[in-house]
Amino acid sequence: MRSYSDEVGQTVVSRPVPDGDTWVRSALAELGQVPGVHRVGLALAEGGGRRLLFSASDRDNERSVDWCEVDAYENVPLNESVRTGKAVVGSLDDLAGRYPDFTGRQSPRTRALASLPIFAAGHVQGGYALFYDTPQRFDGPQLAGLKALAERLGAALRGVQRATTHASRSLEDQPVPHGAHAATYLVTADPRSVGSARHFVRTTLSEWGADEDTVEDAVLCLSELVTNAIIHTGAGCEVRVVLDRGVLTTTVRDGGSSMVAGLNGVTADPLAVHGRGLQLVDALSTRWGSELDAVGMTVWFMLEPR
Repeated sequence: MRSYSDEVGQTVVSRPVPDGDTWVRSALAELGQVPGVHRVGLALAEGGGRRLLFSASDRDNERSVDWCEVDAYENVPLNESVRTGKAVVGSLDDLAGRYPDFTGRQSPRTRALASLPIFAAGHVQGGYALFYDTPQRFDGPQLAGLKALAERLGAALRGVQRATTHASRSLEDQPVPHGAHAATYLVTADPRSVGSARHFVRTTLSEWGADEDTVEDAVLCLSELVTNAIIHTGAGCEVRVVLDRGVLTTTVRDGGSSMVAGLNGVTADPLAVHGRGLQLVDALSTRWGSELDAVGMTVWFMLEPR
């Protein structure tokens, strides 16, 4: 993975939004029309939120979008917006204390910066950064306009996600970071197979040397998600576990969900199976999210060492 300091020219082949180059170009163009902006950055989460794919308006995106892969935990404003779902705005002087390395790398032309998260289907899917060549007030109306812009981009991104079909893509085909452990398991459309999925995760993680707390939390979260997938779709699902530098990412992909997972409205029916499951995942995991495409739902959660 690269840092933002050496992202120029470090490209990747993968695309965070299959068939989404048109959306990316449109987003960069619209963001570039914001008054006072001389450069735009756009990032989309990948790999369970562990990394971001980043592109910018000063890259050659004419034939295909030029992405580079960066660590989602690098201390820069855009990454913080994606991780927290909150805006980061201010002059470079204002931001220097929180992001000294980042502000020190900026062009003398940049006077202020705004980074905002992009939500789609109720979850942060990425974010955008605007580099201004003039001082900015970032008052209420300006912030409202930036948030409205993020909402429009998120709605358009959701449209691309809904139109994208991944029927032929297995979780097993996804790339694995160098040195990481990965394993995949197919769960049949039988509620009794939840126990087999739990056994698979427990055995696999124990063989990899994962700590006991991580194993127990992973089994609890996985059990809820697999149960939800079987009950709500009447079909089986696919489970993928990846252990990378102590961070566990677990993904459950079904083939028939029609709803996007989210906590909104869960408390209205606390006895619902899906409500309990998502509340448990939210409480135990470091981070989680979901994506709905034309075929089904993919839900993932991350567990970091305590």
